[in-house]
Amino acid sequence: MPAQHPRRTFLAASAAAIAAPAIITSKRSDAQDVVGSGEFQFRCQHHWPQLPDQYHWQITHNVTMDGDNRLYVIHEGDAKKSDHPSVFVFDEEGRFVKAFGQQFQGGGHGLDIRVEGGTPFLYVSGYQHLKTIAKLTLDGEVVWQKYAPMKSDRYADGEASAPKKIWGRDRFMPTNFAFLPDGDFLLADGYGAYCIHHYDADGNWKGHFGGAGKGEGTFNLPHGIWVDDRDGIESRIVVADRANHTLQFFDMDHQYQQTVEGFGLPANVDTHGDLMLVPELVARVSLLDLHYQPVATIGDDRERILADKKRSIRADESRWQDGKFIHPHDACFDQEGNIHVAEWVATGRVTKLTRV
Repeated sequence: MPAQHPRRTFLAASAAAIAAPAIITSKRSDAQDVVGSGEFQFRCQHHWPQLPDQYHWQITHNVTMDGDNRLYVIHEGDAKKSDHPSVFVFDEEGRFVKAFGQQFQGGGHGLDIRVEGGTPFLYVSGYQHLKTIAKLTLDGEVVWQKYAPMKSDRYADGEASAPKKIWGRDRFMPTNFAFLPDGDFLLADGYGAYCIHHYDADGNWKGHFGGAGKGEGTFNLPHGIWVDDRDGIESRIVVADRANHTLQFFDMDHQYQQTVEGFGLPANVDTHGDLMLVPELVARVSLLDLHYQPVATIGDDRERILADKKRSIRADESRWQDGKFIHPHDACFDQEGNIHVAEWVATGRVTKLTRV
């Protein structure tokens, strides 16, 4: 049976790096400012999910939802804390459920769920010294794990057999996944070779496209990826070409189609109904319509964040403002169309935007 679209299945069924300072456990905010505009307004609650005392928030990277509307959060984590989980699961009230993924500490990055033959699986990518991708059960058991696809001829010798924390265009630094209707999947090597890899359902490499460049089929940090299969449009691949500040679109045969501009370091993509969700690392989250036009801009604090040349706000919670974002790194819809946003901040932050 072909693999099903990771989040749409659930929805249809229900209708250069900065050293982190010392870890501080953040408190849940009771403030629920209304953000957005027009028919796209949301109650904003920062630090929505809560960890038990034995765990600490770290640099939050990605979020995804399962069929029970449970939220999964992955942290980059601290490689020196090898016994601390990097993946945490919360129920629909934001209460802690479970934790796993110690092996991704220090490099946890991408996180997404795909349903295969009726069973959901978690796909995880690790960068930094890890340089790996893995398929897990929702309890964290490893189904398979892969390293740099050396057959692509894009990587330095030893990149798969002896990965080290070395950056460059001949290094494997995977970031995010997109799932294809035939069971295959795509992987963005966002921090490494700047290309998109194509794998079969068992994680076997089949090919790649892209590479470093200024656009129109080449990339400058292709961080996020998604298959846009919303009703009313022909399915296409979307790449969040972060450092080019654009979304690039490709047909399902990997052929370049168009570029949409106007973003501030777009980090990833999700869809729900008619909406496309784009978290932007420069302090905002955008919602787009079927024509890729913005219908709402949420939590915009670009002017203040861009003026912070030393990125000191990122590490100083006293300067964070309710209803505003610092560095949205990933975001996803839940089954009701609410939004969960993970930010690239030193003490971690996941915000819930509840549709008004």
